[in-house]
Amino acid sequence: MKADNFMVDSEWWTLEDVYDRLPNSDSGEFISDMSPDVRERVEKCHAYLADKILKKNVTVYGVNTGFGSLANTRIPKDKLSELQYKILISHACGVGEDVPDFIVRMMLLLKAKALGQGHSAVNPRTVERLLDFLDSDVIPVVPCQGSLGASGDLAPLSHLVIPLIGEGEVSIRGGEPVHASEALKEFGWKKLLLGPKEGLALINGTQLMLSYGVASMLRIDNLMEWANAIGAWSLESWSGLESPFDHDLHRVRNQEGAMDVAASVRDWIDGSEKMKSLRTQVQDPYSFRCIPQVHGASFDVFIEARNLFENEVNAVTDNPLVFPDEDKVVSGGNFHGQPLALTIDRLTLAVHELASISERRVFKLMSGTRNLPAFLAKDPGLNSGFMIVQYTAASLVSLNKQLTTPSSADNADSSNGQEDHVSMGANAALKLWQVIEQAEQV
Repeated sequence: MKADNFMVDSEWWTLEDVYDRLPNSDSGEFISDMSPDVRERVEKCHAYLADKILKKNVTVYGVNTGFGSLANTRIPKDKLSELQYKILISHACGVGEDVPDFIVRMMLLLKAKALGQGHSAVNPRTVERLLDFLDSDVIPVVPCQGSLGASGDLAPLSHLVIPLIGEGEVSIRGGEPVHASEALKEFGWKKLLLGPKEGLALINGTQLMLSYGVASMLRIDNLMEWANAIGAWSLESWSGLESPFDHDLHRVRNQEGAMDVAASVRDWIDGSEKMKSLRTQVQDPYSFRCIPQVHGASFDVFIEARNLFENEVNAVTDNPLVFPDEDKVVSGGNFHGQPLALTIDRLTLAVHELASISERRVFKLMSGTRNLPAFLAKDPGLNSGFMIVQYTAASLVSLNKQLTTPSSADNADSSNGQEDHVSMGANAALKLWQVIEQAEQV
């Protein structure tokens, strides 16, 4: 059951914790806040950077310098807030279809979680406003295209957060998009005046690709259950052999995914009278016989992806990062989406394989053998039965094959050569979402 309120706390969040903390348009009143220890960390980091910049005049990338290839341009103190405002406006140039509301809610939540780690130097009120949007079902309009996956998801995250400064568009409680200023007026919120580093901290990070990845796991968990169940029922309908699912057969190979799938199929066919009938074949086609090996390999990828996504949920992925206790500000590359991009590409292929082997079983079931009528039609010839169902499945699988080309193998030189290797993780995430949609149909 979903809680009516929650804290952005310092606890380790699992993917289930993320799902449980997400309000939806039907959830009614939803109250969120920072836990006391998180608030203290955020305040401490914010005060530390302000002291370092305003009093000691230390040069810090993205705080009192330009961005990307303009990093060597020093920005005067009286322009620091304007710098943060302008980076949001200039970077909000995404295109394409809008990111689904469910994903946008997750982006807001995961951005708040990352900022709450206390290394981004934002004002606590900035985190509060992100949570205000969640609580009030104010959903920024975020175009899905425009991110290179390093430095994080700059364009999508800019669209996510420009409503905090009264720009961009939002939907309120599922309504049509309106200018963000209308939402601020309705809820009595003032435009945020961003301090040093706040704009950069808000848009630097992996929350778009991560949110797609985390949301995908929810669908993939269901897809895996369906794949095993449908595989078992297909085996039963095909009068297939049970021996390829033998426990000892899989024990000696010791592949966890295959063993789990074999056990799942055994459970699904347990007690089936049809499975007890006489079999005359020596072996079944691979699409039946190798269900554990194929489904299991995908299952193993899903487990690895889940672990990586969970790490990223609890990570800090903007830049530079501030460490008050160590008295240092470190510029690095935690925003780079390569870990996510490679994982999402593997996920896409793993999901595709579930649909690919399923389509092959559909083909076999249409073949008019094993005492089944051609195309499962009552009167083949007069009726075409499920002939074109297989066509549809084949079309979807073919399209998915084209979408499994790894996005992470691509690269684009950007920011005048300063950002010369990017992950393309956001493109990978968008493809994964489409492949899942089509695999579910198969």
